[in-house]
Amino acid sequence: MDWDKLRIFHAVADAGSLTHAGDALHLSQSAVSRQIRALEETLGTTLFHRHARGLILTEQGELLFDATRAMMKRLEAATARIRDSEEEVFGELRVTTTTGFGTLWLVPRLPKLFARYPDLKIDLMLEERVLDLPMREADVAIRMKEPSQADLIRKRLMSVQMCLYASESYIAAHGLPETPEALADHRLICQNPRSAQVAASAALISELMTNDISSLLTVNNYFGVLQGVLHDLGIGVLPDYLSHDFANLVRVLPDLASNEVPVFLAYPEELRQSRRVSVFRDFVQQEIVLFRRALRG
Repeated sequence: MDWDKLRIFHAVADAGSLTHAGDALHLSQSAVSRQIRALEETLGTTLFHRHARGLILTEQGELLFDATRAMMKRLEAATARIRDSEEEVFGELRVTTTTGFGTLWLVPRLPKLFARYPDLKIDLMLEERVLDLPMREADVAIRMKEPSQADLIRKRLMSVQMCLYASESYIAAHGLPETPEALADHRLICQNPRSAQVAASAALISELMTNDISSLLTVNNYFGVLQGVLHDLGIGVLPDYLSHDFANLVRVLPDLASNEVPVFLAYPEELRQSRRVSVFRDFVQQEIVLFRRALRG
C-alpha cells in the first residue's frame, strides 16, 4: 500500500478536514482529495462521510486510522531513538505522573536536571488518568501503583503513606487532637471521594469520616489539600513525602496512616536505549536516594 497515501489519510483523519490537512502537509486541498479518492479506490471502500462541517470517519476509516496511528507512534519512537546521542542529551521527553506527585515532589527538583542537561525539553503531563506508554502517549510514567501494561520496563522507587498533617500555627490556635474521635472538633481537608485517588487514601478517608466530622473541605488533588493546610484551614490528609519539603507541617495522630502505596517508574521496552529516558530515570532514582537520606537524618 502506498505510504504517501496512508500519510495523507492519517493527516486528514486527524484534522477532520481536507483544508487543514493540506495546510499541515503543504499540499493543496485538491491534491489531498485526489489522494484520498485513490486510496478509497485501492481499498474498495469509503473512508469518510462528507459533511458540510467536515469529514467523519466511516467504520472502515476508523480501522485504518487505528492502524496509521499505531504506525505513527512507532515512527516517533524510532525517530527519538535515532536522534538520541551517546554523548549529548537533547530533544523532548514526555513524562506523566499524578498532579500531586508532579507538582509537589518532582517539579521542585527539576532545576537540578536542567542544570545538567540544558538542551533537554520535558513535556510534563500531570493527570490521574493512566496514559498508554506502549502507544506512546508518554515516554516515562511515575505512578502510584505497579503498571499493568505489557512490554514495560518498571522500577519501584519508594513507598508512600497517607497521613494527617496540620500547620504549626493551626496547632497553636486549635490544639493537637490526641484521639481519632477528637477530630470531630477540627476541620478535615482531604481529597473528594469522587476524585481519582489511590485505594489506600480512599480507605483512610472513609475511616476518618466515621468520627462525626462536622466541618469538611474536599479538593480534587493533593496540591489543593496542602494549600488548605498551609493556610490554617484544618487538618489535612497528605502523602508523607511532603514532611521533608514543608518543615512547618506537624504530624497529627502519628499512629494513624494508610497502607503503603508503591511508587513505580516505567517506560516502554523500545526506549531502553534512549539517552533521554536513561538520564531522567537515573536522576529520579538519585533524588529518591537523597530524599530517603534526608528523612532518616
